Amino acid sequence: MPFDPRTMGKSVYEALRSLRASGGDRERLKQQKNQAVELYTYLATWGLLRLKAEETALSEQEGKKQVVIAFFQCLEEISGTRNLNQPTGLQTLIDLGADEYLGLTGLGLVLSQEFSFWATAVYPDIKG
Repeated sequence: MPFDPRTMGKSVYEALRSLRASGGDRERLKQQKNQAVELYTYLATWGLLRLKAEETALSEQEGKKQVVIAFFQCLEEISGTRNLNQPTGLQTLIDLGADEYLGLTGLGLVLSQEFSFWATAVYPDIKG
């Protein structure tokens, strides 16, 4: 199957556009935008395991949690790695071989850059 370079951008754009369209107050939209912009730094510093665990810890920050969920949905779709976006996603990551985990992390870093770029395009009116 040939690689289409639009695959990642399209998935991320649609995910963020859907989150934006789902409504919510300005605080939730601000959380969504900030989380999308900060994904790369978080992932580069802490890795996929901690980001997946963070999904549970963000129960009080729904906007941020929605972006983390969308990130793992996109990563699952693009990588073909099943169950990343399920409650068992953390165990799925733990069970991967080292090469698979490192490859998925590399893909996740590229994907997180897309989230950062598209956040500015999807949330141009949200500041801070």
